[in-house]
Amino acid sequence: MIKRSIGIKIFIVAVIVMTMIMLPSISGEESNNKDAFPQTLQMNGYMDQSAPTWDLMKDNTEVRGIYMTGHTVSNKKRFDELVKLIDDTELNAVVIDVKSDEGMVLYQTELKDVQFSGANNNIIIKDIDSVLKHLNEKDIYTIARIVTFKDNKAASKFPNLAVKTANGTIWRDRNGQAWLNPYNKEAWNYVLDIAEEAAIKGFDEIQFDYVRFPTDGNLKAIDYGSLKSKSKAQAIGDFLRYSRDRLSDMGVVTSADVFGLVTTAEGDMNIGQQLEQLADSVDVICPMVYPSHYGKGSYGVAEPDFEPYKIVNYSMKKAKERLDNNENSTAKLRPWLQDFSAAYLPRYKKYGPAEIRAQIKATNDAGVKEWILWNASNRYTKGGLIKN
Repeated sequence: MIKRSIGIKIFIVAVIVMTMIMLPSISGEESNNKDAFPQTLQMNGYMDQSAPTWDLMKDNTEVRGIYMTGHTVSNKKRFDELVKLIDDTELNAVVIDVKSDEGMVLYQTELKDVQFSGANNNIIIKDIDSVLKHLNEKDIYTIARIVTFKDNKAASKFPNLAVKTANGTIWRDRNGQAWLNPYNKEAWNYVLDIAEEAAIKGFDEIQFDYVRFPTDGNLKAIDYGSLKSKSKAQAIGDFLRYSRDRLSDMGVVTSADVFGLVTTAEGDMNIGQQLEQLADSVDVICPMVYPSHYGKGSYGVAEPDFEPYKIVNYSMKKAKERLDNNENSTAKLRPWLQDFSAAYLPRYKKYGPAEIRAQIKATNDAGVKEWILWNASNRYTKGGLIKN
C-alpha cells in the first residue's frame, strides 16, 4: 500500500514548481497558439516528457474499512481500541467524519467562509494532524467523510447558496434543516474547499455523503431557480466530475455514498443518484446496501433484514453488471454493509458475526472486493472479521 503523507504531497508540489521554472518561457501570443506548445515537450532533442497523470498518485488500496465519528476519534481510549481492531483483523481503512450532517467542520480550519458560517465553532477533533500521522504510520488508509448538500450552517448563513422556496425564502426539510443547492456551482466550491483542505492534511480519499437532492419535507415548495438547466442526475454527476477533477490533481481518490436502491433502479429516484451518471463521475461508488433499509418483498425477499446475503449479493451483482457493461465507467464498487441491529423495525434480526460474514461473502461472490462496515455508534463485531 502506498501512503501519501503531507510531506510527500509538498514534495510533489515542489517538483511541479521546479519543472515549471526549468521550462522555456513562451510569449502571450504563443500561449494562445496550440501549435506553439505541443503536448510532448522536447528538451535538447534527447528527452521527451509527456504531461503527467495524477491518477498514478492515487492509492488503489482494496478497502476493508470501518467508520468513526469525530467524537470517537477525539476519545483516545475508543480511538485506540478501534485502531487495535484494524491491526488485529482484515480491516485496513477508516472513514472519519470531517464535515458533519449539520455542516460542522470537525477540526480547526483555515477557510474563512467556513469560519464565518459558524461551522467551525465547535472543534471536536483537536489535533487531526496527529491522528492522520498515527494512522499513516500504521499503514491505515484514511477516508474523509464530507456531508455535501445537507448543510444547515452554510445554507443558513449564505442564502445565495441555499435551496429556496418560490418566494425566495430558505427552504427547510422536515427537521428544519437547510440544504445547499446542488445546481449552484458556488455551493460546489464551498464544499470542495473543505475537501481540498482535507486532502492537503493527508487524507487518502474524499468521500461525499448526502450527495443528492432532498428527500423529505415539502418538496413541492422548492424552487431551484434559473440555475436548473439540467436534470438532477446530470447536476449530481457534474458536481462529482468537477470534484474528481480538482481532487485528482492532488492525487486523492474521490468516492460517493449512494442509496442502496441505486444499484438496481433505472432512474434517479428524483434525488439525482443514477448509476450510469455516477459511473464516470467518481473513482468509487459506495452503495448503502443495508438489508434493514429495504422494504418487504424487495428482490423477492419477504423480510430483507433476515436475509442479508440475498439482499447484498443481488444488489452488488446487478450494480457490477451495469458498470461492466458501461464502456464509459471509471468507477469501482465498495458497499456499505450493516453492522447494527435494526431495532426500529417491528421485526428485526439481531446482527452478529454470522450476519456480518454473510454480507462480506455476498459482496465477494458478486465480484466486488471492497466494503465498509457502518455502525453509527462505532461498535463493531470483531467476531465477524478475519483475524490477522
